[in-house]
Amino acid sequence: MSRELDKILERLDQLLPPAPAKTDWDASIAFRWRSTGRRAAVGSPGWLQPVRHVHRIKLSDLRGIDAQIAKVEQNTRQFIDGKPANNVLLTGARGTGKSSIVKGLLNKYAEQGLRLIEVEKNDLADLPYIVDQVAARKERFLLFCDDLTFHGAEDGYIALKVALDGSISTTSDNLLIYATSNRRHLMPEYMAENLETRYVGEEIHPGETVEEKISLSERFGLWVTFYPFDQDEFLDIVGQWLKHFGASVQEKTKEEALQWALQKGSRSGRVAYQFARDWVGRHSKK
Repeated sequence: MSRELDKILERLDQLLPPAPAKTDWDASIAFRWRSTGRRAAVGSPGWLQPVRHVHRIKLSDLRGIDAQIAKVEQNTRQFIDGKPANNVLLTGARGTGKSSIVKGLLNKYAEQGLRLIEVEKNDLADLPYIVDQVAARKERFLLFCDDLTFHGAEDGYIALKVALDGSISTTSDNLLIYATSNRRHLMPEYMAENLETRYVGEEIHPGETVEEKISLSERFGLWVTFYPFDQDEFLDIVGQWLKHFGASVQEKTKEEALQWALQKGSRSGRVAYQFARDWVGRHSKK
């Protein structure tokens, strides 16, 4: 009987996922949460994987968003210094530097103990496990969710809402949540939802659907909004990236940059960066 039981246990052991790897905290300044895809009854359902090649962008590389950088950097400095600080939601036009600010802050303040943990939207349900892993660490962690959007009451939506504000438990003192999104309230908004709005005298009372969507985004203490760049700002960003790659700006280069933006249908910082890489690649000597 015991021999048969041993065989059954051996087969079960082969079906179970391997034990999560122990985090090598000295291997990097940034980490990715890797989920096993299963909720664990005991232990953790995932592990923190060091990022071997961290994007080394600098805050000084970013143009046209000085006010936004100042707000987020001030909040981050407060956090690093152990002072009260807010979770941050960066929203607005695509390609304007929302995620680049977070990467730039990591590179600038890594020596002061700042660390980054990137989490996919579908893995936000693992937030309690991530908090448990970092709570006793001396470093200061930004839990980073890039291009975040929800389409309903998903597991990640509920977990994030609870983690931000709404549960007897909370995140540790050494962890803040920074998220970027093209949607101000992290969820799609439909015309039909506006029909739920009630008017009482001169007061406007949004419907329950709108209130539910707003309830998540308003739990972020700091909102930072990004706007599309005008032509002069776009060309300034192009010039910065050309300089970064060791090239200079000429009138002909500006014309090509504007044509490039026209084809892309956007004058964003991302488009400026892509143009600079292409132009330098075509014109530089090997």
